[in-house]
Amino acid sequence: MQKIIRISLVIALLATVLLSACTKDSNTIPAGTDIRAAIAGNWLVNEQYTKNTYEVTLSKDTASTDGVLINNFGASGVNVTAIAYLSGTTLNLKTNELLSNGWVVNGSGTLSGTSKIIWVYTIHDGANQINAQATYLKQ
Repeated sequence: MQKIIRISLVIALLATVLLSACTKDSNTIPAGTDIRAAIAGNWLVNEQYTKNTYEVTLSKDTASTDGVLINNFGASGVNVTAIAYLSGTTLNLKTNELLSNGWVVNGSGTLSGTSKIIWVYTIHDGANQINAQATYLKQ
């Protein structure tokens, strides 16, 4: 009798673990979603190197099928736009992109669903190169 109770408890425990592991991740990108449209909008940025917090705006680059425009990348200014290209869940900045403020940027970001991006990038402002990491959170 005790063996049946133990087996029943083990089965119940396993069923609980398996069923709880099957909950849907609310941050998952649904199949068929235009990710560029889903990530368009305002994002709050926490940049680790400078400890700055600022906002950027992401929008679809209508001149390409995979481009994303990022206004104020690296706190470069609201009228300064960087271009990144989306491949899967990775955003790659245009290589050695010269921004209109004179900065040269390189790097990439990894999407976590449609509400978070972790960026690793460099900015060369003409005198110094900054190696940075930033977390973008969708507003």
